[in-house]
Amino acid sequence: MSIDGVWLFTPLVRPDDRGVFLESFKADQFEATVGHSFDLRQMNISVSRGGTVRGVHFADVPPSQAKYIQCFSGRILDIVVDIRVGSPTYGRFDAVELDDQSRGGLYVSEGLGHAFCALSDTATIGYVCSAPYSPGREHGIHPLDPDLALPWPDSDIVLSPKDAGAPTLAEAREQGLLPLYEDCVAFRNDLRASFQN
Repeated sequence: MSIDGVWLFTPLVRPDDRGVFLESFKADQFEATVGHSFDLRQMNISVSRGGTVRGVHFADVPPSQAKYIQCFSGRILDIVVDIRVGSPTYGRFDAVELDDQSRGGLYVSEGLGHAFCALSDTATIGYVCSAPYSPGREHGIHPLDPDLALPWPDSDIVLSPKDAGAPTLAEAREQGLLPLYEDCVAFRNDLRASFQN
């Protein structure tokens, strides 16, 4: 993708008269692409009705929380926001549709903001995480921040009270909540160095 630290993996989907088979995650391909292993610490399943937006969520670095996201049923618009202060792509986003047909997997590395919107009547996504949920380290940015201008659909948007009360990107920066780009790069370099040893 256009933001450093985001990769889209497209599996080979093998349909036949029984259904479909695919390898949704392969450690060797992941490691060759990203440069380090994925240390699975938690798996989440999210079921959302159409128009639901979840995010923009992120966690303190270190250790933050890298995610590998797939849509198991339905269709979502998945968005990654570069919230790393000092990044050359700070404030920009990547958006991709994930669905239960192409079955792509999106890897979002530590320090980036993540959000998605259910585009189908219902959507089920699964995401494996490199660190468990820790309320004291978790933060959010308002997904309708006009300065971000994220490309949500024009339909009615459903937000949780927590997401609706989240600060804008500028407010989160003023509050010192955002990760520093240099810290994120150092963290990823440490992961790569540990993996190569």
